[in-house]
Amino acid sequence: MAELKEACGVFGIYDLDGGNVVPSIYYGLTALQHRGQESCGMAVSRTEGEAGNIQFHKDLGLVSEVFREDTLDKMTGDIGIGHVRYSTTGASVAENAQPLVLSYIKGTLALAHNGNLVNTPELKWELIQNGAVFHTTTDSEVIAFHIARERVHSNSVEEAILKTARKLRGAYGLVIMSPRKLIGVRDPYGLKPLCLGKKGNAYVLASESCALASVGAEFIRDVEPGEMVTISREGIESNKELSTGKHAHCVFEYIYFARLDSTLDGVGIYDARVRGGKSLAKSYPVEADLVTGVPESGIPAAKGFSEASGIPFGLAFYKNSYIGRTFIKPTQKERESSVHMKLSVLDSVVKGKRIVLVDDSIVRGTTIANLIHMLKKAGALEVHVRICSPPFLHPCYFGTDVPSNDQLIASSHTTEEICRMIGADSLGYMQIDYLEGMAGGLPICKACFDGKYPMEVE
Repeated sequence: MAELKEACGVFGIYDLDGGNVVPSIYYGLTALQHRGQESCGMAVSRTEGEAGNIQFHKDLGLVSEVFREDTLDKMTGDIGIGHVRYSTTGASVAENAQPLVLSYIKGTLALAHNGNLVNTPELKWELIQNGAVFHTTTDSEVIAFHIARERVHSNSVEEAILKTARKLRGAYGLVIMSPRKLIGVRDPYGLKPLCLGKKGNAYVLASESCALASVGAEFIRDVEPGEMVTISREGIESNKELSTGKHAHCVFEYIYFARLDSTLDGVGIYDARVRGGKSLAKSYPVEADLVTGVPESGIPAAKGFSEASGIPFGLAFYKNSYIGRTFIKPTQKERESSVHMKLSVLDSVVKGKRIVLVDDSIVRGTTIANLIHMLKKAGALEVHVRICSPPFLHPCYFGTDVPSNDQLIASSHTTEEICRMIGADSLGYMQIDYLEGMAGGLPICKACFDGKYPMEVE
């Protein structure tokens, strides 16, 4: 329920038996829709015959809106990639939709990118000095152009990708399609997720394991931080030249971004959120009659809080599933009205009760304030808020659209002040020391909370 824009989602598939992969990309992107609702697209090709003759379609909108049946019927291929997007760099316009498709001296290339680079300006300037003309405002196009440029002086597309990746600083999960290869690359820190699966004789790359399940693919493993995986007719090859051994997985994948049924780097998202709720109950006990969560990401944390505290768990909100996420609304007024459209209180559940309300984060504070007001209007005697992340104090440069400090309520107000501002009876944030335990002991990036970035950021 946080007012955050997420990382994007990427999907790639290569059917070595020559089957049409278009339906699988559609279902895979639909499973990743929670990672991006602004735009989407897919690019497909045949690896035999006119290999590299890419068909692609992309536009603003949800997967079901952009890909109508007549559009899908015109597309066919045994290799393809797809993307769902939120704008972390570059405006939300159709030109910035992905995948990016390039024709260059060595053939064709299609690329989909999840993440954000921190050295885009210098990479872009290098290309501009050599005559490059950009059609988008995304850092993804900068990556694609560098690969195309390096390919001219490389023996293979893999070599060109590795040369490019050595220049990149930041977060990236990439899926790349060349005429006869599907390639996945994950940044050395593992900031962005990427996993590998198999269905029959088709191999799949995806941001989350839930996308593999949606197409009936078996999860094989996570792509390791700093690993490049190449899928071709010769099979799967792994290259770990980019690996540094220093990892920093984005903790917000476990708090909020990833889908509840996904597993990232061996850690189940549902289990992580339950652990987070249990930590909150230990840190901030309270006398109450009911624990509830803000749908969807707050529900498992509320379950964990209930289990650890012994206070009964119940659903206090009905969620209208046909309303988009609140943070995609451009103005504050629209955000507030859409909260009421999206969630309604179950009056009989909360009336006359002291409520513990669990959510994943507080950004500006307006959404949680609205929910508290709704609960009290429905007859709740008290509302005690528990948040499954520490206060946001610093911007994120790696693909999570955390607003500037002047929009972060915690950067200019104490917890006590925020508690009063949102109308809660008490407020407790996750303690930063509990985050690694919540994420299953993984080394994590928590820079948006403590300002300690895993790499130098200008």
